[in-house]
Amino acid sequence: EAGRGPLAGPVCAAAVILAEEIEGLNDSKKLSEKKREALFDEIKEKALSYSIAFASVEEIEEHNILNATYLAMNRAVEGLNIKADFALIDGNRVPTDIKVPCKTVIKGDALSCSIAAASILAKVTRDRLMLKEDKKYPQYNFKKHKGYGTKLHYEMIAEHGICPEHRRSFLKKILGE
Repeated sequence: EAGRGPLAGPVCAAAVILAEEIEGLNDSKKLSEKKREALFDEIKEKALSYSIAFASVEEIEEHNILNATYLAMNRAVEGLNIKADFALIDGNRVPTDIKVPCKTVIKGDALSCSIAAASILAKVTRDRLMLKEDKKYPQYNFKKHKGYGTKLHYEMIAEHGICPEHRRSFLKKILGE
């Protein structure tokens, strides 16, 4: 998944079934943007099946970030063209309501090609979505920080208030709630 920590935007999850290893796969956070972009296309081309799904800001607010992440993960697994018979999940918690047997893998994006590939698809997809949000809300400079809680982002919130893409529950102190 990508986007659990930001102050704005949805959380994104991906599921990937690979038939072969892809050179250069690693944790998406450890790769340059250019490398992630190149691998994104290669993963989509070589995967037997892949699916990318979101949980919206509204779902994050309604269910909390952990449960919204599980919702996105379940949607990604369910969206595969080839039904998964087993899922490797990055981290140490099994998503609720997942309909296939699964195993958690701590630091899975560094240990499993499929998890690394899913991590890259989720990260690139979410980053691209935040570039679109930047066009709608240029005053927040989402293209620079992708919704994460950087100094610049906090300054933009202080200057402009929040927009519909902001997660109110992540900004309670700022909003005085």
